[in-house]
Amino acid sequence: MALQEKIATGRRKTAVSSVRIREGSGKIDVNGKKFEEYFTLDIQRNTVLAPFAKIGGTGNVDIIIRVKGGGIEGQAIATRLGIARALVGEDENLRPTFKEQGFLTRDSRKKERKKYGLAGARKRFQFSKR
Repeated sequence: MALQEKIATGRRKTAVSSVRIREGSGKIDVNGKKFEEYFTLDIQRNTVLAPFAKIGGTGNVDIIIRVKGGGIEGQAIATRLGIARALVGEDENLRPTFKEQGFLTRDSRKKERKKYGLAGARKRFQFSKR
């Protein structure tokens, strides 16, 4: 597959991930660190690389990931979305497979804002009858 550089963005809660996929030797760089250093848990690494596992490995592509905001888990899911979008941008035939797996669905759940007159988003202050 003659891959030109593909750039895509993934988001989850407050995490934003920008993913670049280009021809290379299989190196993965996350915010200037090695992939294994940044995503320390196996489950996080498997989540990020799930789109590649579905198509048969990273092969001969370099992945440069810039991620900010949120927690490490949200960043992993945001990165997965970015990778899936970049791969679909390269090969449109992957869309049904990724759609079925849920890799192209943006998880829109966010923290609900605090409302005035309340202790939190929904929690009330303690009620005192007397």
